[in-house]
Amino acid sequence: MDRIDAMQAFVRVVETRSFTQAAATLHLSKTTVTQLVQQLEARLRVKLLHRTTRKVNVTADGAAYYERVVRLLADMDDAETSLSSAVAAPRGRLRVDVPSPLARIILVPALPAFHARYPDIQLDMGVSDRPVDLIGENVDCVVRGGEITDVSLIARRVGDLQLGVYAAPGYLEREGTPTRPQALEDTHHRIVGFRWARTGKALSYAMQRAGERLEVQGRHAFAFDDGNAYLEAGLAGLGILWLPDYMARPHAARGELVPLFTDWQLDPMPLYLAFPPNRHVSAKLRVFIDWIVELMALHAPVAPPRGA
Repeated sequence: MDRIDAMQAFVRVVETRSFTQAAATLHLSKTTVTQLVQQLEARLRVKLLHRTTRKVNVTADGAAYYERVVRLLADMDDAETSLSSAVAAPRGRLRVDVPSPLARIILVPALPAFHARYPDIQLDMGVSDRPVDLIGENVDCVVRGGEITDVSLIARRVGDLQLGVYAAPGYLEREGTPTRPQALEDTHHRIVGFRWARTGKALSYAMQRAGERLEVQGRHAFAFDDGNAYLEAGLAGLGILWLPDYMARPHAARGELVPLFTDWQLDPMPLYLAFPPNRHVSAKLRVFIDWIVELMALHAPVAPPRGA
């Protein structure tokens, strides 16, 4: 039995509460993971896990051992990555999940430079706006717009998305141009709805002008939970959009979108990078975080606090 492999298998089973999921994230068979944990229990002469047909729970001894093992594995990783060669050339597989428009417009075009800088990092990028179980899916970090409500995660604010209101020329020709935000609530005008996968609810937008402040949600005929589909629906004239500047800018420059309510300001949408508190910030994760911060400083820098 390789003790390190057995420890890693045990940690993954505890975190996913499943031998099947642990095996999938470790790229091993379920039988191998089961045998590693059994051999570890035999060596320690302690029962680490309670197993039933439906779930796996950690025992009191197992919970205490888990805390020690997580620290031990993190220290080992630290020892390796602290070497000058490892710091200079971070390596290994890194799994991240990012919003689809951010990937398409900002991150993917910048990946050649990231790869040239860190050729030994294998970056597996999930592209979605859905909630991600970072532990269960063995994801190192996620980038998400909006406040992070999961208090179990460590979140770092990496940008502020400045927002505007837009519509396609075809929509305005058909429905007329609204002159005030309130028109989206009480007339025939329609927005394109965006349904947040985390809550299933549409988001209202705070707008202000000369001391006046209001929240607008609007009414929709179509709603989407993917940013790229949301944008395409607006370009097709299905309704009015609230868009981050980085998404709207090229379409507005080509006349495909027309800005509305330009005398009103919208609260920016914070952009966060989040990872589990027990996930060691390895060299490869640290350089990815630094890369995201560099990119967002160019495209959507964090706004200074009000009054600063």
